Amino acid sequence: MTGAVGIGSRTAGRLRELRLPLGLWALTRIILLVCVFRIVVVPGPDVTSDVEQIYQSWYEVLKTGTYPQDDVTWQYPPAAALAILSPALLPFLNYSAAFFVLAFLCDALVFALLVYTGGRPGRTMKGAWLWLAAVPLMGPTAYARYDIMVTAVAVAGLLAAIRSPRVLGALAGFGAVLKVWPALILAGTPKGRATWRSWPVAAGTALGVLALCMVWMPGGLAFLSFQSERGTEVESLGAMVFHVARHFGWDGEARMNYGSIEFLGPYVSWVSKGAMALTVAAFGWLLVWRFKARRFTSSTVADAAFVAVLLFTATSRVISPQYMIWLVGVAAVCLVYRSSRMGTPAYLILWATAVTQFEFPVWFSHVTQSDWLGIGVLFLRNGLLIAATLMACRILWRHTVTEAGSVTIPVPADQPEPEKVLTRSA
Repeated sequence: MTGAVGIGSRTAGRLRELRLPLGLWALTRIILLVCVFRIVVVPGPDVTSDVEQIYQSWYEVLKTGTYPQDDVTWQYPPAAALAILSPALLPFLNYSAAFFVLAFLCDALVFALLVYTGGRPGRTMKGAWLWLAAVPLMGPTAYARYDIMVTAVAVAGLLAAIRSPRVLGALAGFGAVLKVWPALILAGTPKGRATWRSWPVAAGTALGVLALCMVWMPGGLAFLSFQSERGTEVESLGAMVFHVARHFGWDGEARMNYGSIEFLGPYVSWVSKGAMALTVAAFGWLLVWRFKARRFTSSTVADAAFVAVLLFTATSRVISPQYMIWLVGVAAVCLVYRSSRMGTPAYLILWATAVTQFEFPVWFSHVTQSDWLGIGVLFLRNGLLIAATLMACRILWRHTVTEAGSVTIPVPADQPEPEKVLTRSA
């Protein structure tokens, strides 16, 4: 009886603790739904138009049994078709409404996973709070792109990493065929058994899903040529050069190209190639880090994934607003673990997400015109992104290489000690 009473009192206490975050989550998400359903209109371009026009047009093509092979805006891996077709699960709603509801449910799933994990011994609720705050700061863009669905897959994989490397691998592989970047959540798996259990499963899952998609419909690899031909998008780090150069006589323009507003004109190809070179260099640094890393704690998988996604995003030729939700999701997982030192970079990403709402959609016309307001808000957002990237890289290196005198193996997360480890000499 005493044990039952104790369990009941702990459950009641836990429910009382969750009243505030659950209430705030519900309130902020109602506001988001009000915005995506255009009951309240956010200033700037209509961010829901991609769902109503582009996604739905892809949906109609996919229903015929083929990928959109003649549409240059289709730049996604084959499994993205599952996300585009997913509104069919709610046939009693029109396409846009069903998509928004499914995005809302993915948001709820991520929050629930973070709350559940954050309430376990040795964990914190900071990750749930970060997610709670960041998603509404993105505005309706959060629910008007399928990135929140992909982020849910990546977050689930990272939270499963310690207990089941195979689940991590399966979700990373599936996510990679959804939108490539979830493969990066494997960057920090501990050397040895965890890596051998997760990486082959990821490769097998990715190849299996890819094969099924290719058998399912023709044109699954058409996205490769469309993606390779993209240039420097106006919100990327490289674009900052041309925003300033326009005030000094640069003879170029910003216009729609391959599905986004890109700079076209002299030297743009040089900057695009420079961005690709930076991406290669960034992943070279990751390989060096992985070779030299000696300490792996319970948070290392999430920390390394956060760094990898930051590097992938910061050096990309394209930084669309929805990319911030990738970073927010992975950062939230980092903050679940008490051993993580990624607090400051994670909060910088939170601020960058808030600024992104002004960069797009509120002041996007100023960004495309390269006036001083547009330049200012873009430099602020990208400056926060650069600062977070450099800081996160430094923290990861110091925590796992510089300060590491031994290799550490975390015990399962349900142990009462937050960071009880077994060590051996490096």
